[in-house]
Amino acid sequence: MDQINQLIEMLNGLLFHEVVVFTLLATGILFTLGTKFGQFRALTHGVQVVRGKYDHGDDPGAINHFQALSAALSATVGLGNIAGVALAVALGGPGAVFWMWVIGVVGMALKMTEVTQSMLYRNTDDPDNPHGGPMFVAREGFRRMGLPAVGSVVGGLFVITLLISAITGGNMFQAWNVADVTNTYFQVPTIATGIVLAVVVGLVIIGGIKRIGSVAGRIVPFMCLIYLAAALYVLANNLGAVPEMLALIVKCGLGLENANAQGAFIGGTLGYAAMWGIKRALFSSEAGQGSAPIAHAAAKTDEPVREGVVAGLEPFIDTLVVCTLTALVILSSGAWNREAEAIMAEVPEMANVVVVALDDEATTTVSGLVLEDSSDAIQLLVTSTTGADAPTDRRVRIERSRISAAGAAVLRGGDADDPRNFDAGDDPVVTIVNHWVPARDLVPARSEAARRITGGPFPDGQALFVLVEMPGDANPDTGLNLDRLRAAVAIETLPRPEGASDVAEPETERVFAWQPIVADSAPSLVIDGGEVGVYADYAGASLTAHAFDRTAPGLGKWLVTVAAWLFAISTMISWSYYGEQGLYYLGIRGQGILLYKLVYCLLIAVSCLGFIKTDAQLDMWTTLGLGVMLVVNIPLMLVFGMQAMKAYHAYMDKLNAGAFHPHEAPSVVDVVEGHDVEDDRYPRE
Repeated sequence: MDQINQLIEMLNGLLFHEVVVFTLLATGILFTLGTKFGQFRALTHGVQVVRGKYDHGDDPGAINHFQALSAALSATVGLGNIAGVALAVALGGPGAVFWMWVIGVVGMALKMTEVTQSMLYRNTDDPDNPHGGPMFVAREGFRRMGLPAVGSVVGGLFVITLLISAITGGNMFQAWNVADVTNTYFQVPTIATGIVLAVVVGLVIIGGIKRIGSVAGRIVPFMCLIYLAAALYVLANNLGAVPEMLALIVKCGLGLENANAQGAFIGGTLGYAAMWGIKRALFSSEAGQGSAPIAHAAAKTDEPVREGVVAGLEPFIDTLVVCTLTALVILSSGAWNREAEAIMAEVPEMANVVVVALDDEATTTVSGLVLEDSSDAIQLLVTSTTGADAPTDRRVRIERSRISAAGAAVLRGGDADDPRNFDAGDDPVVTIVNHWVPARDLVPARSEAARRITGGPFPDGQALFVLVEMPGDANPDTGLNLDRLRAAVAIETLPRPEGASDVAEPETERVFAWQPIVADSAPSLVIDGGEVGVYADYAGASLTAHAFDRTAPGLGKWLVTVAAWLFAISTMISWSYYGEQGLYYLGIRGQGILLYKLVYCLLIAVSCLGFIKTDAQLDMWTTLGLGVMLVVNIPLMLVFGMQAMKAYHAYMDKLNAGAFHPHEAPSVVDVVEGHDVEDDRYPRE
């Protein structure tokens, strides 16, 4: 897994290179100017279209504009708003929110353009089951340019990126966060959550786009209203801090003020904040990603631009409303730079545990506490080993002369009494890696203030961290020298005292299960007032839940857990449909589609097995899915965007000339249920 993670991190560095980010921003600005600030049209005419004033039953398509918007929003308004925003604020600071706003505004133009061009090229051979998306734009658009082979290849490449994103951001990100927040609050095993999610999603996606649109049309408005009402309640209780936080967002976002390290926040540069804000806003709104056009292609309309204008509402609702409220809840409540929940009154020393990895099969790893580190040798007290006949609890001396500049050494085989004898007769090559952990086992008690918010002591498995100052170069992520040294709470049962009754409940103690930091020299613990703070590590959705709990204990526990489940389910069913449309493009039908749906549901459960351990690892996987889609879709938008611009202005000219005749708005119930597009309703004049 370490090698896989390193490979993905390298790919993400290329996919989110500054050139890619600036190209995306420039594309959004280009389409903003090309539509003459069409964002305004989305907020006016788009709302009227969603309200059903322009719907006709005989238009090609399967669902109405509201259901198409709900299906697309169900993939965007979700855990990206709850967990993604929390990641951005926790790691990038307040400045990240400013750049989320920037992406939200230009994202409206991106969404309008990509959906319009997909509607221009959608396949309506079956009017009740249309197909669309960037892959169809590539195939049909290049065919009309006399380059059919290029279109097929580019369309197929987009489908590959679509499937990667469906598995990572549309599946793994959702399931992991739901499992994490459910385990944090209710100690439900993560795999149990994964299995339940897989079953529920499976029951919906087998029904196709009409069932997906129907479910999304009910879930999305309900969960948005409940979530927004709770967010406004928190902001009302922290009203005095809101203006200050808004000012801090702008100052940090523009680089006028640095987001300094404070409490749990380790600080970050302007570039770091901007990158986090851009990544999370792109992931949340999916602007420029090319996924939303697939849902909008199912809308009943004979005017491609009309659905494009509706799509412009997505980034506004998702980023400028829901994400902003979430960010303000986290910032105004103080959850982002929260105080320590426990204190180490005595500062522990940093202990060095050297891991010696051998290249032979008999003994794979030896790890031990460093007893002596001189210029001549490293002497270890080996406490655990793996491999055939590997002894334990012994001293091992590795001569410096046997360690190369790259950290490799040769341990010579010898007699059984030789402490260096790992595998007699062989000369295994080893790699020396320094792992640092505090020499502290017992977890200090949670403070009374923390108990009032959380409801009790640290539970078994609770993720924790302490702050350390790294030696040498600054943290490559933040540009500063602070980092988090993570641990988990492990509850151990103490041996019964001699003569104690077997009926009595055995005593337990909470101990640290440290995740060592790798460094050549020892990092130093951050000391405040002679003490070391221990922080609960709230990742993603758990941080948002904690922010709600800080205002009303128990609110986050129930609200965010329920919202996370609903958001995740709606997002996963929409992304399953996106992947299904990609397979349809590749010519896969029938049993192949059913097999895909089963595998998709299986992956929901697999992502909850525990191989993703931190929010940083989670972001790594979702960044991969987002990045590969952007790299393919942005060039498509630039190639065919001019056609979308021409169609947009032609439509607006007709709208301004009164060529369209809106009818009376149907009832809200009819719009939600989809009855406004029945064949006998609102016949075309």
